[in-house]
Amino acid sequence: MKSTTTPGLNRTGLAASPQDAGKMLEVTELTRPSSPGLAEDALVTRQLYAKEAPAPHGTMPPPASLKEAASVTFKALAGQKATVLIDKLGERLAFERAGTRLYEGLLAKFDVFGTWDGGPTRAQLERIHRDEHDHFLLVKGFIERLGSDPTTVTPSANVHAVASMGIVKVISDPRMNLQESIEAIAVAELADNDCWSNLVQLLRGTGHEELADQAEEALESERDHLRLVRDWIAAALASTGALGPMRPALRRTLRQGKRAGPNQSMRKQLQGAKAKAKAKAAKPTGKQLQAKQKGTARKTVISRAKSASAGGKKKVARRASASAKQVRRR
Repeated sequence: MKSTTTPGLNRTGLAASPQDAGKMLEVTELTRPSSPGLAEDALVTRQLYAKEAPAPHGTMPPPASLKEAASVTFKALAGQKATVLIDKLGERLAFERAGTRLYEGLLAKFDVFGTWDGGPTRAQLERIHRDEHDHFLLVKGFIERLGSDPTTVTPSANVHAVASMGIVKVISDPRMNLQESIEAIAVAELADNDCWSNLVQLLRGTGHEELADQAEEALESERDHLRLVRDWIAAALASTGALGPMRPALRRTLRQGKRAGPNQSMRKQLQGAKAKAKAKAAKPTGKQLQAKQKGTARKTVISRAKSASAGGKKKVARRASASAKQVRRR
């Protein structure tokens, strides 16, 4: 697999051409700001735009069915806002659909760049791709069951689509290799885990226990995705030698995990390798053992001296007692 950490023709820093540094700094004089002022003035302008911008940036659609209209009315009378749940379900629907496409991009990168020692297998990527698609269908079913329209782009769905644009750009960029794309998908998996956790709580809070149980199963699956992605990134770092002395132990552990099966998380094995390294570091040196032995010998000598002293005092006492008895007899 191609590596971006190999020194190449990167000339973005001033140190690459010190003689041209002055010319580069001249640009700051040639390109003056279009208007006078300080950075604080820009803050005022941003605040002005925020106040004048049409709010909100999006709205929820009217009820798509009599069932949803009745649910919205009932929840409103109970002091709850049913549209919040539909908004968040729309967010998960859009994110899981995007996640399916992202893992399709990772599969393409896998076929071109290959993997690394302890990295993802094609079977693992395909399994996560299926999970993301299954979660998309699951959320679609939730929305339809509540009588809403799954084709609606809700406000939260729009926010997450904008926020995740950078992830899409990394994975769709043909210059980015699989390892870099895996680091990008880690951002998506972190967000996915937190959002599924919030959705479970929201479903339970609105009385949809059966849907919450199904969402809980999806959350466990997403947690497994995140564990795998973290392990792949750790393995990639270990394979570069960036972890120093721990690298051989980690490499052996990662090979064992790979032999154990593609779907097995290697977190426990990594922890075992770290524990061994820590135990080795805590093992006393030769000087420490000598000092300990000297301390033990010193304590032994002192103890014997005290014992001898105590024995001598007893002997003197016995002699004095015997002399006193002889005096009394006389």
